[in-house]
Amino acid sequence: MPVTVPDQLLSEAALTEAEATLEIACRLYDAGQLTMPQATRWAGISRVEFEDALLERHLPLVRIDDSYWQQEIEALERLGF
Repeated sequence: MPVTVPDQLLSEAALTEAEATLEIACRLYDAGQLTMPQATRWAGISRVEFEDALLERHLPLVRIDDSYWQQEIEALERLGF
């Protein structure tokens, strides 16, 4: 389903369509609602470009939480550690 942002709203926010799309992708990634691959696809840019955009906004590249550590432990176990 396409999302439509009125031109007037973009103008009032002083954003291009691409800038607004990137902003939304960054905020959804930061909120944990999109994964990094999903957010980069939404924004239509490379992972490196997306990481740069996150850093420009002072947003973390990775959220360290219980889920993160569980995935790390599982990965280590698969490797035999």
